[in-house]
Formats: sequence, C-alpha cells, structure tokens
Amino acid sequence: MIPKLFAFITIASSLTCPAEETVFPHKMPEKKPNFPLSAATERMFSYPAPRVQDNELFSHFKYTELKGFDYHGGDGTVSRRDPTRPIFANGKYYVWYTKRASPVPPIGSTHANEATDTIPSTDWDLCDIWYATSEDGFTWEEKGIAVPRPPKPVIGWRSVATPDILVWKGKYYLYYQAFNEPSGIKGDWCPTTASFADSPDGPWTPTKEQLIPFGKKGEWDQDAIHDPQPIVYKGKIYTYYKSAFNKWPDVRDKYAVAHGLAISDNPLGPFEKHHLNPVLNSGHETTYFPFKEGIAALAIKDGNEHSTMQYAPDGVNFEIACVVELTPTAAGPYTPDAFTDSGNGRGITWGLCHFINAGTSTTQHSILARFDCDLSLDWHDPAMKQTGVWHKPEVYFKQGLSRAQRERILSKPTKP
Repeated sequence: MIPKLFAFITIASSLTCPAEETVFPHKMPEKKPNFPLSAATERMFSYPAPRVQDNELFSHFKYTELKGFDYHGGDGTVSRRDPTRPIFANGKYYVWYTKRASPVPPIGSTHANEATDTIPSTDWDLCDIWYATSEDGFTWEEKGIAVPRPPKPVIGWRSVATPDILVWKGKYYLYYQAFNEPSGIKGDWCPTTASFADSPDGPWTPTKEQLIPFGKKGEWDQDAIHDPQPIVYKGKIYTYYKSAFNKWPDVRDKYAVAHGLAISDNPLGPFEKHHLNPVLNSGHETTYFPFKEGIAALAIKDGNEHSTMQYAPDGVNFEIACVVELTPTAAGPYTPDAFTDSGNGRGITWGLCHFINAGTSTTQHSILARFDCDLSLDWHDPAMKQTGVWHKPEVYFKQGLSRAQRERILSKPTKP
C-alpha cells in the first residue's frame, strides 16, 4: 500500500505545483520572456522599448521664449497662436500662424452675441494668417499677412485661423479653418478651406471652397473640421483633423474630442474620409509626423489617452507608445520629411507651439514659443530621456482649490 500512496502524492503534487518557478530576471530582457507574466509586465513589451529611456518615442520637452514678436505690452490686443510646422526654404525657416490684432481683448465665448466687427469673442476670432521667417528658429522676423479674411460672404469672412502647410510638387498649400460667425455663437462650428501659392512668400490664392466635407447629420464630425494637418504618405495626402462632438449649442460641457483622417491624391481634393474614423480617440490639436514606416502622433489634453505619444505603422491604427508630460500645446514640429514620402520617417527634434494663458482674465492673448525634444531616430540626447520633471512647489500651489471647492470642503469637514 505504501508505494501506491507515494505514487498518488507524487502525481497530485505535480498537478498543483510547477516543477520549477520562473522569476522575472534582474537584467531587463530585450524581448518578452516565454513564461507567464502579469498584465502590466507583459504590457512593457508592447511599447517600442521596455525601458522608457530607450524608447525613441519618449522625450522631455524644453521651452524657449522667441525673439522678434511684439505683443503690445501684453494688453491682450495682439495674439499669436496655432503655428504651422516650420519649413525650410530659400535658406531660412518659414512659419505661418493665427494672429489677432484687435482694439480690445476678447470678451469671451459666452458673450459671443455681443461681438462686433471690431470686438472679438474669442482669441481666434477676427484673425488673419500671418507668417514669419528665421535663420535659427529662435529669432523671427514677422513678414506680414499671408491670408487675410476675405470679404463677406466668402467662407472665412469672420476669421481665418489654425493653419498648416503642405508642399506638393513644387507648390505650397495652406489649410486652415474658416469662420462665418463669431466663435461661441454655436461653439466652434466651421469648415476647413485652403489657399495656394508658387512661393512661401505668396501671393496666396484662396479656393473659397470647403476642403474636407462635414459628416452627415448625426455623425461625429457633422459640425466642424478643425486643425487640418497634411502629410504626404503612401503617395497620397493624408490630412489629419480634429472634431469636437457629443455637444450642441445649449449643452457644451459634455463634449468629446477625437481625430479623423481624410485622404486625397490632390491637394485641393476631393478628400475621402477613412472608414475607421476617428483614428485617434484623444488629444486636442493635431500633431502628426512620419516615423519609420508609419505615422507618430502626440495626444495632449482631452480623452482617456491624453499626454501620450502614439504610433500607427499604417497611419491609421494608433497604439500608445509612451506617456509624456509637460507637452507642447498646438505643436507645429519641424518635419523635413513630412512631404517626401520616404517610407522611413526620422522623427522630430524641435518646433513651435503656443501658450494660451500669457495674459490675465482681462488681457487674454496667446504667445508663440519654441519647444525642443528628442523624438528622432537620428539624435540621441540622454537628458531628454530622463523620467522626471520637477516643478517648484508654487507651480503645484497654483493648481489650488477654487473658492467653491474650499467652501464645500469646509462646510462638511471629514470626520475621524
């Protein structure tokens, strides 16, 4: 009987306990180990690199104040925002941007019905598209208006804003938003249009037509096509855009933001929207650039996946590549291969962005700035790959409770 009992115990033990436990190694594996892992550990190997310091799509962002732009003493009457990606032409860098020069600062979207031909509702109301040039990317010379507001009733008569640039077969195309009413009347409902030129210095010829159609009634992008950003990819023009949805004029606090993709083989269309739209479920402004064989995207603010770099080998199906912080707002990255269709995107190291809170509540305006980073396959800056951004305590204290929040807490103190 004893031998049989021993055999039974041996078999039972082999069914309940592994013969040898496998422990995750001290030295980071280059590839996912071939043994059971927790969900979090397994996810490490779905990123471009298991160590974030080795991830080519992870970076800090460093900021520099630009020289050459005057903001009228910061009184809120002059604002510059939403820069395009800079391009290099004629031996210098060019950038286009939204500029507002109004007698008074914006009165706010909630007072849009009080806006006039000289009083803007928002920071992007009553704007024209201007441009500037630079030899080093730090000091800029403002050259003047590239695309003015057209006469009424041509689309954009109220404001033209949020441009981006496309270079295609030796010609230049500016895509931008065209407002026919003060921003805030219904929200930011507006189409996208375009102007084209033979030189980055212009003159620019407006098409006076909507570039990318709205969605049908009930579809997510039925009201607006914002932030158009074109990239030449797979022989076609891939234009990424943003739309806010799940909102309507009388209820605006439940909005969601996502990005779509429209494709054409002609800069002026027709554009066909991708059947999988939206292709990015988070992020505010559009920031896309070629990377390896695919497209990388920076998602800032808005959505569950905000503050992430994402990557799609096919330019459509994006996955999170890493989490980032202190991200540039409305980033226009310098992307030399944005229009070369090389199939081997090299990434980015710098660009321009904006800060929308340069003024006060009564002098609201935005300023342009430069950001630098290491999201490049050709550059290695270990200082950009460190994993902590340390702010002074006062930065955190500025994110304090509102008066209403503090009163609520004090009125119902936590009991021990």
